[in-house]
Amino acid sequence: MQTEQDSPEKLVAETSVQIKNADGLHMRPAMQFVDVANQFECDITVSNDENDVDGKSIMQMSMLAATCGTKLKIKAQGDDAKEAIDALQELVEEKHFDEPTPKWKNRKNKKKDVE
Repeated sequence: MQTEQDSPEKLVAETSVQIKNADGLHMRPAMQFVDVANQFECDITVSNDENDVDGKSIMQMSMLAATCGTKLKIKAQGDDAKEAIDALQELVEEKHFDEPTPKWKNRKNKKKDVE
């Protein structure tokens, strides 16, 4: 889900993503997120049901404690908001922070694990 708003002040874009890598948003993927976010000039806010944090701050991103399955809302405000949202959504939902998804999702034949 992506939305975009034009205003005389700032372009706003937002999307919802789900953490799908097995270990969730621990420090390494949180740092990847922050590194990508910092490539853009716009302000980036990430929120779960409890917290709104600065998507460009590793300390604040770690406060989300997002485990596998957590849904996050990413909001960007600024001239390059759309590009930032696209890059962050790709990192989270397509690349999975270059980490494996839960093993049960990767296995074609679960019976082999029992043997």
